[in-house]
Amino acid sequence: MTGPGANAVQVADLPTDATLLDVRENDEWAAGHAPDAHHIPMSELTARIGELPDADPLYVICRSGGRSGRVVAFLGQQGHSVINVDGGMQSWEALGRPLVGEHDGVAPTVI
Repeated sequence: MTGPGANAVQVADLPTDATLLDVRENDEWAAGHAPDAHHIPMSELTARIGELPDADPLYVICRSGGRSGRVVAFLGQQGHSVINVDGGMQSWEALGRPLVGEHDGVAPTVI
């Protein structure tokens, strides 16, 4: 599911204590991510599933909501309590939420 629904939430409606799982690729993460997010790229998820944060629910985010929607469907089938962050990091940035990057001297951004 990529649109709003039972397993989706808009960035503006995220709880302040939400545990975020960012499933974007390494270059996207390095360019800019939410300060307290956990990072497991979608391409590595099955191999690293044991590293999932212990959160109920776990909010899954990507660039726009497509990849995170697929991850939410997969993890939901595995019995995890997960919610897709619709609009993803593009909405996060547009709303002026804080970003941190991994490149010294370069302002963080969403790519």
